[in-house]
Amino acid sequence: MKVFTPDAVAKAASNKYLGVLVAAKYARELNALPLEQSPYGARKLTTVAAEALTADEKKLQFRLVRTRPTFSN
Repeated sequence: MKVFTPDAVAKAASNKYLGVLVAAKYARELNALPLEQSPYGARKLTTVAAEALTADEKKLQFRLVRTRPTFSN
């Protein structure tokens, strides 16, 4: 079992909370793939996403997008 420390996640993202959010969203994207087409097999997708985020070769890249606030009348 691999353990991801808050420091490792914070180093990959600007802080540990953003890192966990990015990894969770990536795990959801991986979960949308059919199991037969998944190159990860039976591995836990949250672990795969955390490994991709904290890898030295930057397997997972992300960007923050600001949205405009919507006002309702």
